[in-house]
This record gives sequence, C-alpha cells and structure tokens, in this order.
Amino acid sequence: MFKYILKRLFLLVPTFFGITLITFLIINMAPGGPIEQRINQIRMAGGMGASDMGVSERVIEEMKARYGFDQPVYMRYLIWLRNIATLEFGESFSFELPVTEVILSKLPVSLQFGIVSLILTYLVCIPLGVLKAVRDGSRFDMVSSVILMIMYSIPPLIFGILLIVFFAGGSFLEWFPLGGIYSDDYHYMNWWEKVVDRVHHFVLPLMAYMIGAFSVLTFLMKNSLLEEVKLDYVRTARAKGLEERKVIYKHALRNALIPLATGLSSFFTLFFAGSIIVEQIFNLDGMGLLAYKSVLDRDYNVLMALIFIQSALLLIGRLISDVTYVLIDPRIDFS
Repeated sequence: MFKYILKRLFLLVPTFFGITLITFLIINMAPGGPIEQRINQIRMAGGMGASDMGVSERVIEEMKARYGFDQPVYMRYLIWLRNIATLEFGESFSFELPVTEVILSKLPVSLQFGIVSLILTYLVCIPLGVLKAVRDGSRFDMVSSVILMIMYSIPPLIFGILLIVFFAGGSFLEWFPLGGIYSDDYHYMNWWEKVVDRVHHFVLPLMAYMIGAFSVLTFLMKNSLLEEVKLDYVRTARAKGLEERKVIYKHALRNALIPLATGLSSFFTLFFAGSIIVEQIFNLDGMGLLAYKSVLDRDYNVLMALIFIQSALLLIGRLISDVTYVLIDPRIDFS
C-alpha cells in the first residue's frame, strides 16, 4: 500500500502539469479577454485615453504590460508555473486584489455549507439506505422511494425558489429569511444569538444544497447492500445460524460501504466548488458565484487558481478514497 501511495504522489506532478496546461490554453484562447473587458469599461465610462475612435494604443500597451499580456502565451504559462510554486496566483483583474485574498474572502461561505451538507448527507443517507434494504419491498421502502425520486427530479433552481416562496417570501409562511448568511444586526448579538441566527439562515440553502446528493447516496447505499446480501458468504453466514442482525451489520454492511467510499474523492472539492444556483438564489457570496463571475469577467488569474486548487484536492481525494477502500476491506490490494 505504501508503494502505491508513493507512486500516486509521483503521478500528481505530470497530472497537474497536464490539467494546468490544457486549461491555461483554453482560457487564453477564449475571446473577450481582460484587456478587451477593460477597454469596453473605459469606452463606456468615457475616461482617460478614450476618444471617438476608441482607446489609444499607449493605454492598451500599458494595460497589457500591467497584466502580463505583453508576453507570448507560452511565456505567461511558464511565469504562472513559477509563481504557483510559492502559491502566488497573481492579482485579480476584477477585484484588483491578490487572488489568494479574493478566494479566502469567499471561502468561508462555501466551506460551511460544504462541510455541513457532507456530514448530514452521510449521517442520514447511510442509515436510511440500510433500513430501506432491510425492509425492501415494504410500504416504508416504497413510500420513501417515491419521496426520494420526487426530491431527485426537482432541479435545485426550482426547489430553491419554492422554498423561498413557501417559507420565506411571506406569501404563505415567513419562517426563514430570504437570503444572506446572517442578519444585518449580527455583529451586535451575543454568542448564542449569533448561533441561532446562523442556523436560521442556513436551513433553506442547506436543503437546496443537499437535495440531489441525498437521493443518490440513499439509493446507492440500498442497492449496494442488496447486492451484498445475495452473495455466497452471506448465505454461508446465515447457514451457520448467525442472527440476521449480525449477518447484515457485521458482514454485509462493511462491504456495501465500499462504493460509497468513492464519494470521499469529492470531500475536499465540496468546500471549494460551491453552487452557483443556490448562491445566486439565496444571495450567498461564495466560491460558486466567484467562479461564475470570473468566467464572465475573464478573470484569468482567479479561474486558474480555482481550477488548480480544485484539481489538486480532487486528486488528493481520490487517493484518500483508495486508502478508505483498504480500511473498509483489507482484502483489496493496490500494489
């Protein structure tokens, strides 16, 4: 196992190189770069350097030199590689701040929802999936399956709007706030009031975050356990006279958890990905909205930083998934 982990760590370097090279080329080939965005802003504002014919060449050259676009693409990529060795991602074209500072300012929102939704999803879906498998074909199984399928079929956009209309808009109920992560007077509250206020703002966005993954994970747990109980070793355990509870929870369940370990590969990326739709609906200034705005504004440095971080975390997550496989089932050998 140690040799496998060491080999995977060595493979991270060329994998990172390939990911960053492809994404860098695609982003830089896209039309309407940051220089064009700034030129349009100057024209719209009628600021210095603008004329009836457009922006002067001197202003354009100064902007290219400032943002590093006076160099060819391959040189910009090499400079970018050199900078990320010290986790220096440059300056955001849109915010005019260091990229690291911009990302850290948006990270807490996505981090909170990512951690809480992941923990709650696994804590609820695994027991629910096991219960559905044990009571397969019962009324409970059929009713819960219908509810889960309805949940899965509702797009997060529609579900978020329905939550706001029914529970926050005032048309029906006004139990929760319309959006945001805390109230305007949050900083004047005591510790307990801050906790209650955060939870109050968390409920609706968290439900929108979890709706899709909740159904998928529950059905995956159920089907995985149903497949395990059909195998020979389970029949053998039953033939030996073991209690059904021990057969299910001691023998079959452990192997049924292996497919779910795959989800751990996205454990870290959940903290950074965010959700564009959920953040837009509930007015949450998180990573999903940052990525979306960076694409619109052609903020190359922010985009490359986000892609680099998420790719690195995804590869590390895959490695953690492999290790988890071995912890769940020691018979698995990656050597």
